[in-house]
This record gives sequence, structure tokens and C-alpha cells, in this order.
Amino acid sequence: MQSSKQVSMSDFTVKDLTMDKLRLVEVPDKATLADALNAMVANRVRAVPVAAAPGQWLGAGGSMIVESDKETGSAKKQYIGMVTMLDVVAHIAGEEELENGLDKKMAAPVSSIIGYCPEGRSLWSLNPSTSIMDCMEILSKGLHRVLVPLDSNVENTLGPELVESASAYTMLTQMDLVSFFLDQSSHLQAILSRTVADLSAINDNVLAITSQARVKDAVKCMSLAMLNAVPIVEASSDEEDHTQLVDGINRRVVGTFSASDLKGCHLATLRSWLPLNALEFAEKIPRNPLFASAPGRELVTCHVTSSLAQVIRMATTKRVHRVWVVDKNDGLQGLVSLTDIIAAVRAAISTS
Repeated sequence: MQSSKQVSMSDFTVKDLTMDKLRLVEVPDKATLADALNAMVANRVRAVPVAAAPGQWLGAGGSMIVESDKETGSAKKQYIGMVTMLDVVAHIAGEEELENGLDKKMAAPVSSIIGYCPEGRSLWSLNPSTSIMDCMEILSKGLHRVLVPLDSNVENTLGPELVESASAYTMLTQMDLVSFFLDQSSHLQAILSRTVADLSAINDNVLAITSQARVKDAVKCMSLAMLNAVPIVEASSDEEDHTQLVDGINRRVVGTFSASDLKGCHLATLRSWLPLNALEFAEKIPRNPLFASAPGRELVTCHVTSSLAQVIRMATTKRVHRVWVVDKNDGLQGLVSLTDIIAAVRAAISTS
């Protein structure tokens, strides 16, 4: 590698982000939803691709991403889609009563819930030779993860592909890219030192649940709004409708309810927690042995004056995908998501 003075961000490629990554964590199409959740917990991931025998399925969004034999090139399996924690939330929040229908829902084949959420309807691959700038553009538009072939036969540096054949894959996520920004801070110091407000990285459209909302209602709200996480804000009165999302701006933040927090729950645990209010649930997470290996679930917040480097460090250390922006009284002012961070860095590089 050249010295830092000779290298710019545009000289890096996707391969630089994935060279130390492990092979793909996946589940077969006949696995149950409970099996998929167990795989997510064991590997500490929020999404898993679903693999099937080749030629039996039309891939998500018309994709044809195949794992092939390295020697013969013949197809061994096809990736038919991606199942995320938001898909799981959408599935368990279905029409049946949550408590009574939970066993049935968790026994469903994982292939049956692909596409509940828009992102799962398309499965993309990104060539290792793709430039970091092109990668940033793709992941700044709400795409959270892409497959990366470890030995692609395709030379493509222009963008994501729906068709790919390789003998092995790994997954590149927004978290990988944002972590890379810190690793390469010598190239980004001028940008990382700026405040999130100055970089226009704050999203001030924030829906929340109240501290009296029950877990079952929070799950349904997040499913309908396609939200992976919501802030929990202090309830204003008993008359407030606690079954619906509310505008969170200027409300005092007291916690976070995340779809990812559900992935460590065994059926009996989840069933017993559904009637709780969301704040009680959030407070139980760090005390539950199922989550002993996870980072602390304390509220992760920043201020409009926080530097981008500070916010990235919070997000990557606590493994959260959004940081709530608050004022000195913990009043919610907005959020900075990984998507916002990637978009802000790319825009700053492009205009510098």
C-alpha cells in the first residue's frame, strides 16, 4: 500500500473493505423462521441470505446470484433473497393475535417471508473492483447490504448487479463502510472533524413510540412504517394514543426500541414480553443472559455540535444503525443514520 499522502479515498475499492471478512452466513430455503433467528443470534448479524437448489426459484427482484463449483463452474446453489429482522417483525405482526399465533409464525419456512419489506425484494451483488465512491453512492440510497463475490468472473466497476456466479461470497454492509471511514481517518480528517449539522447529516423527520406503548403495538407500528428502530419518548398524558407512532421532535427521549432486540428472544421469552411496555422491554435487554455478549443497550445520543467522527464512533462501538440527536434536555432534534453518514461523506468528498 502506498503512503497516506499518495492515496485518496477514490483509490480504494470494495475489495479493501472485504479482504478480512468471513464467508457468508446463510440459511436454506426450507429452514424455519426460528432457525433463521438462531443463525442471526449465533453470528451476530441482522440479515441472512436464503439459499436454494439452483433453477427452482426466481430470485428476488429477478436476480440470479449463484454459487458455483470452482472447478467445473456448475451451479451448486442459488440465493433467492435476503431475510432481515424487519421482515421478521413484519411477519410476526401479521393478522393473527401475536401471543397465540407466535408458534405457527416462527415455524413458517423462511422462504415464505422473503419480500415482506422492500429491500428483501431485490438481491444485489457488488464486484470487488468497484470503487469506494461508487459503493458509497449505492449504500447512501438506503440499500443496507450487498453480496460480494470472492472470485468473480465478471469485471464490473459501475454498480450493483442482479446476475453473478462465483464459488464463494461475503456480505458488505453499511456498518462495514462506516467503520472503514474511521480506519481511513487520515484521508477524511477534514470531513470527520466537521459537525453533523454542518454536514447536513441530521434527519429531522423522526417517528417515535411513547414510553407507555406495549411491545406488541410497537412491533405492529414498526412493521406498517417499515422502520428498523424507533426512539421511545416520554408519554405526555394517559389520554395519548399509545398504540400509534407519534412525531418525536422535541419530545424527551428515554430509550430505543429496535427490531434487532427481538432476535435473541426464545419463543417463551418473546411471548411473555409482548404485553410489556416498550420501555420495560428495552430495560430488560441488558439484564437478559441471551444478550450477554451484545453491546450495552444504553441510549445512544449526540448533539448538533457533535463531530461526524464522534457519531461514527458511537454507532460502530454500540453497533447501532442510528444515533438520536438531542438537545441539552434530551429533547429529540433528529437522527443520524448510517445512510445519512455515508451520504454526507460522499457529498463532502465530491465537493471538496
